[in-house]
Amino acid sequence: MEETAGERASLAGVRHIVLVLSGKGGVGKSTLCTELALALRHAGKRVGILDVDLCGPSIPRMLRAQDSAVHQCDSGWVPVFVGQDIALMSIGFLLERPDDAVVWRGPKKNALIKQFVTDVAWGELDFLIVDTPPGTSDEHISTVEALRPFQLLGAVLVTTPQAVSVGDVRRELTFCRKAGLQILGIVENMSGFVCPHCSECTNIFSKGGGEELAKHTGVPFLGCVPLDPQLSQSLEEGRDFIQEFPKSSAFPALTHIAQQILDTSQRSS
Repeated sequence: MEETAGERASLAGVRHIVLVLSGKGGVGKSTLCTELALALRHAGKRVGILDVDLCGPSIPRMLRAQDSAVHQCDSGWVPVFVGQDIALMSIGFLLERPDDAVVWRGPKKNALIKQFVTDVAWGELDFLIVDTPPGTSDEHISTVEALRPFQLLGAVLVTTPQAVSVGDVRRELTFCRKAGLQILGIVENMSGFVCPHCSECTNIFSKGGGEELAKHTGVPFLGCVPLDPQLSQSLEEGRDFIQEFPKSSAFPALTHIAQQILDTSQRSS
């Protein structure tokens, strides 16, 4: 795939691109993107998020940026800056009303994904985190093909512990291998609920499916993230979970995942 001068300019300053994938919806993929970006930011890295979940753009709300507007500059669209230091681009900023549905056929979706890659002035970033829609659809193929010429570090796959979710992630693993994507690892989200009063862990959705899948397929297991009301609260209110809830049971899991991404990026440099 031949890259244009505009493409080189838009992503020239991005050192590492990480795709976050899931085989099905509702497993917390956008949550992981948001918290991974915050954790990397707190580690001193310059971070951007590209939200290509065109039918369910939730990250602007999670970062309390849903009322922001996208502006143009000489080199393309200027991403919205959250807290002055996380660059964010999402179709959520381009809709007239937040409740508008994106009822588009594949070619129009693919054209917008291409435009997000070529026409956003990201500037200098250490990491660009890409939030993708569920499944292995046209949008995934378009995203991978558009990003392939650049610094694509690899993919993080998100599952919940149940067998149904794990089965969908198996198909996502197959997609990654067919697309030639490095698999950075699997995250098991909603892995137990730790009672804030007695610290007892209840495995509401069973446990260990993600870790077992990683073991059987020979890919890294990045960790388990427990259900945590404080994490849900921070996302609802647009607060910085990593900064405000360091004593949460989910905090060490999320920071450990971010550290493993950092370690992989350093080995690849």
